[in-house]
Amino acid sequence: MVKEEKFSPIQLDKTDKKLLDLLQQDAKMTTKQLAHHLGLSLTPVFERMKRLERNGVIEKYVAIINKEKVGKGLIAFCNVSLKHHSHDVIREFETEIVKFAEVLECHHIAGMYDYMLKIITKNMDTYHNFIYNKLASIENIGNVRSSFVMREIKTGTHLHLE
Repeated sequence: MVKEEKFSPIQLDKTDKKLLDLLQQDAKMTTKQLAHHLGLSLTPVFERMKRLERNGVIEKYVAIINKEKVGKGLIAFCNVSLKHHSHDVIREFETEIVKFAEVLECHHIAGMYDYMLKIITKNMDTYHNFIYNKLASIENIGNVRSSFVMREIKTGTHLHLE
């Protein structure tokens, strides 16, 4: 289920921001390496990291995988509109869509469509299978429009904090 809670921003000082910047560049940096870059000793760096984790600023640490090297060469953005928009219908769509491994991102959006999905599959055949056998199994879908990525120009995970 998608989180509906809203949190107020955490106050970050200059050192917190630098620490987060370093971790976004390389989350495998050791506490010793981070301390060196920050000009601090190990304990304050460790305590800052734990505080940022506890407060939900750092949600998790991940490895970024090369899609092509693992056979996931097709990226599609799929816009979905629902036929009806009651609270239960929206909740049902969101509950179902998060179950699909092909969907990397799902955004509830304003405009002509209700949702924008980022979908990654092996090829057009697997995308077709996803649309017709998985996405179409969700009730209340009114319209689906897909756009396919020809070439990625910029992609990333680095969140600028200034």
